[in-house]
Amino acid sequence: MTKKQGRAALSHPAFTGLSRQHLGELLEELASRWEARCESGRRERRGSARRRQRGAGPKYELPFVDRLVVTLVHLRTELTYQALGILYEVDSSTIGRAVTEVRPLLAARGFTVPERPGLRLRTLEDVFAYAEAESVTLRIDGMETQVRRPRAHRPGRRAFVSGKKKQNTIKTTTISDGQGRTLWNGAERPGRMHDQTAMRTEGIAEQFRLHPGVKAEVDDGYRGLANEFPDQVSAPPKKAKDDAPEGDKRAWREAKHRQSSSRIPVEHANAEMRHRRPLQRFTGRREDYAETHRAIASLVSDRAARRATRPVHSTELALARQAAC
Repeated sequence: MTKKQGRAALSHPAFTGLSRQHLGELLEELASRWEARCESGRRERRGSARRRQRGAGPKYELPFVDRLVVTLVHLRTELTYQALGILYEVDSSTIGRAVTEVRPLLAARGFTVPERPGLRLRTLEDVFAYAEAESVTLRIDGMETQVRRPRAHRPGRRAFVSGKKKQNTIKTTTISDGQGRTLWNGAERPGRMHDQTAMRTEGIAEQFRLHPGVKAEVDDGYRGLANEFPDQVSAPPKKAKDDAPEGDKRAWREAKHRQSSSRIPVEHANAEMRHRRPLQRFTGRREDYAETHRAIASLVSDRAARRATRPVHSTELALARQAAC
């Protein structure tokens, strides 16, 4: 396979996870930011303004379009730097530098707002302000990814052992709308930390106080948040006791099913991110996980926002026929 054939193959949507149109838009969006970042780094190394004309000096082995493609392929398939280097006929260190340069640009993009071209959400304040202005009911859930076990006798080693999965993991929080489109993803923390604790340390609970009009659907892990904001946060109903009447048990199952059906879009948003190999089991350095996760979540948000809005059917109970008088 020639270098030209390798480039053409890797830019295919099967490798990048993006359509040709989306790839072109991403290239146009990030090229100027990458060039500005490189120029800033060169000026810092020189310690003064440019002394030669633009374009002088050695040329890049990989132009920006190739750097973007190899980063997208790595974020989707976790293909090794060495394998990518063979296809592009460069050293693996060149591929590593390319990924290190482009990945922060992807992570800093934020999240696409559905049906609002050019508008992106980057902070929790942005998400809650958008939800309050557009009357969007948020869906909140945690996401857990297995990571490499820290070296023996390293301080804080047990902090990553998840009580649920009994593995070394890193947790994040996902916020989506009723269509399963990711609006925000972040709040990275060790797997041992409970979701409810992350809610308070990351300021999500505070946002509910500042935006009393925002409503959200959560699971059992956020029951404390639902108790604190009963008019805003909806959690599954508490299970009926074993000696409760059969009618109460049936009513509990029906109420839990309706709440689960309303909350399930955020599970779909998490599942969409799981299609990327690094988020199935992260084998890189744990220090790079947060940046990798945000970069992938940003790309998934772009793709989800392009989907047409589906009609949402109500889960409320309704009479099948009028009662006889």
